Amino acid sequence: MSASPTARLNIDMAALSHNYAALKRAAGPAEVAPVVKADAYGLGMAAVAPHLARHGARTFFVARLAEALTLRTLVGNDPVIYVLDGLTDPPAFAAQRLRPVINTRVQYQLWLQGSANVVAALHIDTGMNRLGIRPDEVAALPDAGEHKLALVISHLACGDEPNHPLNAQQLRDFRASTARFPGVARSLANSPGIYLGPDYAFDLVRPGICLYGGGPFGIPHPDIQPVAHLSGRILQLRELKAGESVGYGATFVAKRDMTLATVGLGYADGLLRSFAPSGFVTIKGERRPLAGRVSMDVFTVDVTGLHVSDSTWVEILGSSQNLDDVATAAGTIGYEILTRLGARVPRHYA
Repeated sequence: MSASPTARLNIDMAALSHNYAALKRAAGPAEVAPVVKADAYGLGMAAVAPHLARHGARTFFVARLAEALTLRTLVGNDPVIYVLDGLTDPPAFAAQRLRPVINTRVQYQLWLQGSANVVAALHIDTGMNRLGIRPDEVAALPDAGEHKLALVISHLACGDEPNHPLNAQQLRDFRASTARFPGVARSLANSPGIYLGPDYAFDLVRPGICLYGGGPFGIPHPDIQPVAHLSGRILQLRELKAGESVGYGATFVAKRDMTLATVGLGYADGLLRSFAPSGFVTIKGERRPLAGRVSMDVFTVDVTGLHVSDSTWVEILGSSQNLDDVATAAGTIGYEILTRLGARVPRHYA
C-alpha cells in the first residue's frame, strides 16, 4: 500500500540547466563554479551536483567538510571542491583532494605545516566582517613556498543592493589586497555580484541562489527560471459563516460567507509561519490569499467561487508563485524559503 502525499516538490532540471547557462553568459569569460552547500539550497545535492557537472561545471563550493566528502562521491575525482569553512581536518582534505578556503592566520600556518598536496584558496575579508583575513593582515602572511595557492576570494556584503557604496569599496579593497598574489585566480562575485557588471567577475564566480530560481537582487529576473515547484493537496473544504474565525489565535474572522480549503502542508514542511497573513497561493490559475495562521501540517486558503475538491493541488512555489515574491510575502529572502523545505516533502526530478 503506497502512501498518498499531501505535498510534493518538483525540481525542474531543465530550468536548472537554463539558469546555469544564463549565468555563464552573464559572467563572460569567468568560470562559473556552483555553490551546492546546504544540500544544494534544499533541492538535493545528490541530483543537482552531478547534473551541473554533466553540463560543464568543474569547480564546486560547499560550506562544511562533511558536505565536501559527500560531494566527492557524487561527482568523482576530477572536479575541484572548495570548503568555505576552512582547513578543519588536514588528512581528510589530502585524502579526498579537497581544497580549504583559508580564513585565518592560524589556518594558514596549519596549511603550510601540512602536506603540500593540499591546494588552497585564501579568503580576504573586504567588508563582510564574517570569515576571512583582514586586508591589513595579508602582508604579514609568510610566502606559501611549495604549497599551492590556487584562488583568492572575498564575499560581497551588499551585492543584492546594486547601488550600495560598499560594493565599490569592496571591489577596490579586493583589487588592492590581491595584488600580492600575481598569477593567482581571483573570485569576488556571488549570484548578485555577477549582475553588477564585468568588473566584479574576475576569474571565477560563485553563484548560488540564481541557479535555484532566485533573482540576483531579491526580485524576479528575466534570465532566471523557477526550479522549485512546491505544491500542497487540499485535504478538506469547509463553508464558513460571516463572523466565524479560522485557526490558532482566531486571527482571521470572515467578513462574509466563504469557502475555505485546508491544504496539507505547514511549517513542518518548510512553509514559514510568517507567510501568513500576507501569503497567497495559486489554484487553477487564480491567486488566492491565505486565511489564518500557518500550522505545523496545514494552512487554510479562501477558495470561494472556485471549482475545487479534496484532491485539488495548490501551488506554493513555481511558475505562478515566484520564489522572490513568496519570500517577500513571508518577510524573508529566497535563500531561507528554499533551505527550509522539509525532508518529509517528496522530491521529484524531471
